[in-house]
Amino acid sequence: MSEPLKFPSDETPDIDGDDEYEEISSEDVDRIVAALDDLMESTDSLNIRMYLEEAAANIYGLVYDEDDLEEAA
Repeated sequence: MSEPLKFPSDETPDIDGDDEYEEISSEDVDRIVAALDDLMESTDSLNIRMYLEEAAANIYGLVYDEDDLEEAA
């Protein structure tokens, strides 16, 4: 089994966003979503593809709203 993810502070990040606001660039999101799309195309597993699609949608939603997602489809 693989090792757990290590974060720079060795603490779990605050995903609620109560402490800090992280600015995420649309370029970074676009790059990651494109990489996930490439992974989706390279797998034969429907289960893995579904997880990757969900991850891509969640990451896309960090900087784009639902209207942008509908226009991109």
